[in-house]
Parts: sequence; structure tokens; C-alpha cells
Amino acid sequence: MRLLLPLAAALSLSACFGGKTPAVLLTLTPAAPSTNFDRTAAAGEAITIELPIAGREIRQVRVPVLEGSGQVTYVKDLQYLDTPDRLFQQLLSETVKRVTGRVVIDPRQTGIDPGTRVSGVLQRFGYDTATGQVVVTYDATATRGATVQTRRFTASAPADGTNATVGPAINTAANDVATQVARWIGG
Repeated sequence: MRLLLPLAAALSLSACFGGKTPAVLLTLTPAAPSTNFDRTAAAGEAITIELPIAGREIRQVRVPVLEGSGQVTYVKDLQYLDTPDRLFQQLLSETVKRVTGRVVIDPRQTGIDPGTRVSGVLQRFGYDTATGQVVVTYDATATRGATVQTRRFTASAPADGTNATVGPAINTAANDVATQVARWIGG
């Protein structure tokens, strides 16, 4: 039975990816140092990070490559563990907790005062062949009561277009953007 469990897991994973498991599955891991997570927030002081809006070329498990003149292809043998909008939301929530020390609420916790709501659009989240860089661009909107603020955050990291360099570069650029947003929110 112990020998069959790993085989069954591998088969079900390969079924998720159309029969062929990609060489690399990418997730995003926070770079900000972890801190004490015991926090308290009065009404209106918490932060809620919404799921970002993302275009179709971004909102899938394949990693996009901008080839120029609007042509999009995908990095060979590299896929996200989940869609980038969800991965970025999780990374941003964790980074805001770590950088600001504030209470961050999951948007599904509807019975709790959401405080500052952060939403946005992932404009870029992939590799650009023209620059040889991974580019992450997030247009953020922070709503605090009747006040609405917007700001664009962008970061890039060098890569050569292969799964060995694009994956780590995406993590680096996404962490850079998440840290910028956290500092803006924590203001």
C-alpha cells in the first residue's frame, strides 16, 4: 500500500496537467522576514487583500512569454502550481503581514470589518524576450472609507527564457512588487 500511494499521487498530478507533468512547478514564496503574528486591530485598521484581476494570458498555469507585437507564447516545462492571480494574492497578503505588522484579513471573512481594501490588476506577470527580463506590474487600488488611492508598482529581474531562470526571476520580481505595495499601504 505504501508503494502504491506515491504512484497514485503522481498519476493524479499528471492528469491535472494533460497527461504530462511539467519539469518545474512554480509557486511564490515570501522574501520578507517572518515576524510575530499575534496582532490586534481596531475597527477600520485591518487590511483586506482582494484577488487581483488578470488577463487571460496571465490567469492560467502556463508562464507567459511576451514575444513582441502582442504575440504571447509560454515557457517550456514551467507551470505555476496555481494561477498567478491567486499566488500573487497570497504572496501580497503574507508580505503585508510581515512588512507592516498589521492584521490582514482574507476577503472570504465577510463578517469582519475589512478595513483598508486592496484590489488591483496584474498587468504583466511573465517573461519579456525584448528585454530579457521577467516583468511584474500591478496596478493597486487602496480603499479606506471614502478615500480611494491608486498606484502602479512594477519590478523586473533578469532571466534567459528557460525554466531554470524564469521561475526564480518571477519570485524575485513578485516579491519586489509585494514589498513596494506593503510599504505603500503601511505608510
